[in-house]
Amino acid sequence: QVQLVESGGGLVQAGGSLRLTCAASGRIFSNCAMGWFRQAPGKEREFVAAISWSGASTYYADSVKGRFTISRDNAKNTVYLQMNSLKPEDTAVYYCAARYTYYSSSYYYTEADFGSWGQGTQVTVSS
Repeated sequence: QVQLVESGGGLVQAGGSLRLTCAASGRIFSNCAMGWFRQAPGKEREFVAAISWSGASTYYADSVKGRFTISRDNAKNTVYLQMNSLKPEDTAVYYCAARYTYYSSSYYYTEADFGSWGQGTQVTVSS
């Protein structure tokens, strides 16, 4: 198990940017594929972005492709989500998730694939 803590959320105007940070504890982080999910009020949690533990492979939901970038720094046990050109529909609680995997280039994008979750950070985009 790895413990995850998200930060960096806040209130931003449409068109603005935010960078979310997910800090992980535990030595296995460097062997964890990571993902970002979000949940808007009244909606189910949805996939946003994923990255393999090597960082070589990334994958994005169509709704954020070209605007969001996921990255990681294994030396700092941290994964990031850079969010640019934010829209009001990006408003949600954002969660990071981890899955231990043997495969360095594998990424995952369904909730059931992840065993560890953070508590979430609120992102609000005003129009």
